[in-house]
Amino acid sequence: MKRASETDSLFEAPLLAEQERMVEAILFATAQPITVADLHARLPHGCDAAAALQQLAKRYDGRGVQLQRVGDAWAFRTSADLAFLMTRETVETRKLSRAAIETLAIVAYHQPVTRAEIEEIRGVSVSRGTVEQLLELDWIKLGKRRETPGRPITFVVTRGFLDHFGLESPRDLPGLKELRAAGLLDSTPPPDAPPEEEDAGQEDMFTPSPPEE
Repeated sequence: MKRASETDSLFEAPLLAEQERMVEAILFATAQPITVADLHARLPHGCDAAAALQQLAKRYDGRGVQLQRVGDAWAFRTSADLAFLMTRETVETRKLSRAAIETLAIVAYHQPVTRAEIEEIRGVSVSRGTVEQLLELDWIKLGKRRETPGRPITFVVTRGFLDHFGLESPRDLPGLKELRAAGLLDSTPPPDAPPEEEDAGQEDMFTPSPPEE
């Protein structure tokens, strides 16, 4: 039987309000989104980082800076309606090739997906440089291997991808109708296109695949 000194902390956990202040300080000092587990590793024993995050999110609701969830992590971000104030910031842009854009879209909407599946959807082979560029940008990463012959590696989008596009999860990606409404897709169907009522079926191609068991 363990002694109480071995199972309990010598000090009581700080009050929730103090935990909230600690979490706020960590988030402001951290460049990348941080998970609840990482917060627990930094906070005093007995703290409830999840509860502190919920309180902090409420406190910043409606403010110029808001606490947002990015995948399984949290970060402070400028409120969307104030983004125009940031237009004077200098941003270094890197243009993606058409192949990289298509590959990224396929990974985002069909993840986890193998290289062979990407090539089947695109109809052409995927160059090593295209994949390396997306890996270097930290927008895609290696996923689990498929339990199929050859055990091919899969690709999935990263937390950095979600953060860059302001998404909480891949499920927040726009659907086919939203992309057309935004002018990102040609809304005029080709001459041999199927009737419009089949559009609902096309929506499936923009629905992320369920995660593998």
